[in-house]
Amino acid sequence: MQINKQFRSRIGFPIDETITFETLPVILEKTALAIPFENLSIIRNEIHPLTLNNVAEKILIRNQGGLCYELNTILYQFLMENGFEVTLVLGSTYNAERLTWSPTGRTHVINILTYKGNKYAVDTGFGGNLPLVPVPLTGECVSSRNGEFRIKEERTEYGNYVLEMKLRHKHQDWVTGYTFDTTRPVKDLNELSRVQQIIVESDQSPFNKNYLVTRITEKGNMILTDSSFTNRIDGKELKENIQADQFELFLKSYFNIVK
Repeated sequence: MQINKQFRSRIGFPIDETITFETLPVILEKTALAIPFENLSIIRNEIHPLTLNNVAEKILIRNQGGLCYELNTILYQFLMENGFEVTLVLGSTYNAERLTWSPTGRTHVINILTYKGNKYAVDTGFGGNLPLVPVPLTGECVSSRNGEFRIKEERTEYGNYVLEMKLRHKHQDWVTGYTFDTTRPVKDLNELSRVQQIIVESDQSPFNKNYLVTRITEKGNMILTDSSFTNRIDGKELKENIQADQFELFLKSYFNIVK
């Protein structure tokens, strides 16, 4: 299945423009602005097998978003179709409050892109923490309007590299984002089906209990839950409580998602 044209249309990128390595920050930012990180299908019990056709139908046809295993799968296919050398790998996010890796284990999915012999993490499935640029695996710090990011080689329980970040308007010092394992590339989507199953079924999953919809904006990000809507603009947080019957209205108004 070819998704190049639909993906470009979804993020608002010209159909006939060649995509180069230098273009990738534009692609990543447009993707983050257009496609929300959300768990709607899990809460609504509308789970489908994790296939490229199903992910494309959800994100590119029905204009919904998804979680990391969906968002980075569709980005992977798009990058492949545009001639990049890329693979999917698994990792684990870090819980800064508990000072531990996610109890669901290897359930974070990212892309590793190889360009001129160098490897870069390319991630569009990390909610409001997205680097918005390729992050080299060399330890070099890179910046975007969302903050500063770097990746260091470090052996952990779930990987051999660790992404660190200093989000704009949020972090004064470097904090751990996630670890990932480049030695165990994803060979087919069946491996990601297992990730989806854990996220959907595990008691320790943070995504199967309440609605979470978030999207990067031009000046910050927006977060919608069952009970509140938060709009962060240039470091200022505007939060309002909402009623259950307002959720669908906010979902349509701010995320352009219609049930």
